[in-house]
Amino acid sequence: MKLALQFPAIVYREGPAAVARVALAAESIGFDEIDFFDHVVMGHLMEGRFAGPYPTEMPILEPMVALGFIAARTERIGLGIEVLILPQRQPALVAKQISTLDTLSAGRVRLGVGVGWQECEYEALGTAFRKRGRMIDEAIPLLRTCWSQKSIDFEGTFYRATKLAMEPKPPQGGAIPIWVGGNSPVALRRAGALGDGWMANGAITEKDTAAIATIKRHAEEAGRDPEKLGFQAQITAPPNPEDPFGRDFHSRPERIAAVARSAREAGFGWVALNASAVYIAGAQNADALCEDLGRIHERIRDEVGHG
Repeated sequence: MKLALQFPAIVYREGPAAVARVALAAESIGFDEIDFFDHVVMGHLMEGRFAGPYPTEMPILEPMVALGFIAARTERIGLGIEVLILPQRQPALVAKQISTLDTLSAGRVRLGVGVGWQECEYEALGTAFRKRGRMIDEAIPLLRTCWSQKSIDFEGTFYRATKLAMEPKPPQGGAIPIWVGGNSPVALRRAGALGDGWMANGAITEKDTAAIATIKRHAEEAGRDPEKLGFQAQITAPPNPEDPFGRDFHSRPERIAAVARSAREAGFGWVALNASAVYIAGAQNADALCEDLGRIHERIRDEVGHG
């Protein structure tokens, strides 16, 4: 089983050296990938605005810049985004950024993409929230075209390119993995028809096994091999009114490992550990966090083995 570490952006408060220290520790401990997630802005709660799952002032580092910093400090660990809100960005520019990151990291990139949920964020970035599903369905093949074709030609409703070059091509070429996030029926269809894998969110339930089967069915319907798809779950605390923020859960490696085992049994080949939650649970500085991550990683590996 592969283990991704959702990077704790909160350690930026201790300075760039602490960010590098946690990244190097993750590589040394044996995590397979460091993942960042993406929000450019977060909307304050106001009348008529959807209340999201994160605190408005939660620190979030821009993922491609942060991964570039980490790529320069590490040698082996994978570099991922979980997930980039692709429709609110220019896909040709994203293709160039990801290609450059893959080039300078010697082919270590995996890109997760999704459509997001904040209309106010789309407004701030000047993009169309109501068209985001159709936009991402065009953007994904455009990315692969940019990474693989010497002369880029693409004709869509939202994006067009005529006889363009983008060099250098990334080491992985058009095979940079693009995994799709989201649990909606449309996201499951997109993962099967267009993605290289699926990034689930939320607590693991019996619905996940059915979702994996649905994604594989969509892949078959699109003429793709469903057995080549990957599946990633989040290690999330089970609902507990007495521990609503999962502090107790994330301080107990044996409980975290049990959720990883449940993910494997449900059909997932990857799990992602939320290091910010581990930080909040008690390891509230970079050095203490690195120690806890080592203990958690060892316990998970004892439970599910290595990838």
